[in-house]
Amino acid sequence: MVFLYPKKNLIMSKTSIVIVIYIVGLIFGALFLDIWSADTSVFKGLLGLGWTALLIIGIFFAEKNERN
Repeated sequence: MVFLYPKKNLIMSKTSIVIVIYIVGLIFGALFLDIWSADTSVFKGLLGLGWTALLIIGIFFAEKNERN
């Protein structure tokens, strides 16, 4: 098969991938786990905080690995 156009390598940085996974997780939590409903609880708040903590840890390690 002959390609007439040059191939473009679509490479995302690791930080961008972590952020996309975080946003998909937020949408999943909002739609299916009902985190942002009117009846909130301590568990739902801790779940949101834990997800954000995982984002911060993921960004830290992604940036650390990109520098090396």
